Amino acid sequence: METYRKKLNPIILGIESSCDETAAAVIRGRKLLSDEIISSASVQAQFGGVVPEIASRVHTDAVDEVVSRALKNAGVRKEELDVVAVTYGAGLLGALLVGLSFAKGLAMGLNIPLIGVNHIRGHLAACYLEDDTLKPPFITLLASGGHTAIIYVKTETEFEVLGATRDDAAGEAFDKVARVLSLPYPGGPHVEKLAREGEDSIPFPRMLKGLGGYDFSYSGLKTSVINYVHSKEQKGEAWSRADVACSFQKAALDILAEKAAEAAHEKGVQTIAAGGGVIANGYLRDKLVTVCNAAKLKLVLPERRHCTDNAAMIAAEGLVQYRAGNFAPLSLNAQASISLR
Repeated sequence: METYRKKLNPIILGIESSCDETAAAVIRGRKLLSDEIISSASVQAQFGGVVPEIASRVHTDAVDEVVSRALKNAGVRKEELDVVAVTYGAGLLGALLVGLSFAKGLAMGLNIPLIGVNHIRGHLAACYLEDDTLKPPFITLLASGGHTAIIYVKTETEFEVLGATRDDAAGEAFDKVARVLSLPYPGGPHVEKLAREGEDSIPFPRMLKGLGGYDFSYSGLKTSVINYVHSKEQKGEAWSRADVACSFQKAALDILAEKAAEAAHEKGVQTIAAGGGVIANGYLRDKLVTVCNAAKLKLVLPERRHCTDNAAMIAAEGLVQYRAGNFAPLSLNAQASISLR
């Protein structure tokens, strides 16, 4: 592979197309210059979830436009780019291939490095854009549609997963509860909105609390919500959708903040960061603030738009891999499933 002369603060184009968001962003070092998204979420909502073929078609139509927009708004010509970073996994294969193919062509045409980014690591790297002084070691709470974990970040490239979900991820549980409550896709924001109108009045299970360690389980909580609603409906008894949403949200999210703080104390670190779509939830953000203040821990939260899928986080992880010299060959292929490591 060609050897590239690395810069201290390279200009990196990030491209993300793993699901229903076609996104591009430009950074210079840790400074975000532009951040653009074209979403098919409104189209997908008509089907109650993401349809892979529709997502791929939208990506194909949108990728050139969203990259052009990102470059224009960053005030950067494509010839000034030092790196192209792109998500290669995990995600929908067809969707991933659209972004990856575009990134390969651009990198080859400009004769600059290509960096393949693990989408999950991208969520973890979003916090670096929020605080340019942030350095490991610290604890990261990862909470998304596909993953929920407590992670000890030893260095920018080395992690230790202290605990993870044994079944459903937090985001999956929110989407499933949303369907039970007849809320539209995507479920998370709608559950959060409805929860503001309710009270924590239903004793749903608190997921392995008291068993030690940092693992989670959402299957029992999800089933408890479903059984509660079905039982009320079958008996013809009155029940409150808002109270169900509020009680579920508290049961699902309180323990995430609490276990993150426990992990920080165990590892002797003073900082907690977070990433993933569930971190956009206002109740969880407030809970993390409360827990970290009580424990005298520093908290670094990405802004909400950088919690859900976006290209800024892909560019940020691209910078991590660039500094580590982890360039990808043009033969890099998309992967539907990929581990954090």
